[in-house]
Amino acid sequence: MHKDKLVKLAGQIAGGEENALHELHILLCDFVFVTALAVSRNRETAEEIVADVFIRLWKQRDALAEVRDLRSYIFIITRNISLDYRRRQPVVKFYGIDEMELPALVVNVTPEDEMISSEMIKRINQAITELPPRCRLIFTLVKTEGLKHQEVAELLDVSIKTVEAQMGIALKRLYASLHIHIPVPRESK
Repeated sequence: MHKDKLVKLAGQIAGGEENALHELHILLCDFVFVTALAVSRNRETAEEIVADVFIRLWKQRDALAEVRDLRSYIFIITRNISLDYRRRQPVVKFYGIDEMELPALVVNVTPEDEMISSEMIKRINQAITELPPRCRLIFTLVKTEGLKHQEVAELLDVSIKTVEAQMGIALKRLYASLHIHIPVPRESK
C-alpha cells in the first residue's frame, strides 16, 4: 500500500470526510484486526478493538494532519487499545477455602464528591482542547496513548527536544488553567 495514499486519506479524514475513513477502514481493517488479535488473544475482543480504533481515529481526526506515518500511528493506537483490553480482563486465580480472606472495605462517596470529580474532568478536558494543535497532539499521544517521548518524536518526525518542550508547554498551560500552583525550586547561592 502506498504511503502517499495513506497521507491523502489522513488529510481527508482530518478535513472531516467520512468516506475517507470508510476507505481507510477497508484498506487497514485486516491489519488492525491481526494486530489486535495478536495482543488480545481473543477474536471477539479483536473485533471490538477494530471498531474502537476507527472510532478513536475519527474522534481525533484533527491530529491526523500532523501524522507522518499513518500505518505506524494506527499500529500504536491498536496496540495501546489492545493492551487496555487485556488489562481489564480479570485474572482468574483459584484459592482454597482456607486461603480466602474477605476484607471489609467501605467507601463513602457523597454526591458532592462525584460532582467535584466530574467538574474537574470537564475542566481538564476543556483545558486540553484549548492547547495549540501540535501541543495537544503531542500531549494526547504521550498521556492518552501512553507513548514514550522518543516514540512520539519518531511518529511525528520531530526531535525529542521538541516533544519535551511541547509537553512542558502543555503541562504549564493545564496547570495554569486549572489554577494549580507548582512550586519552582530556587537556585541555591
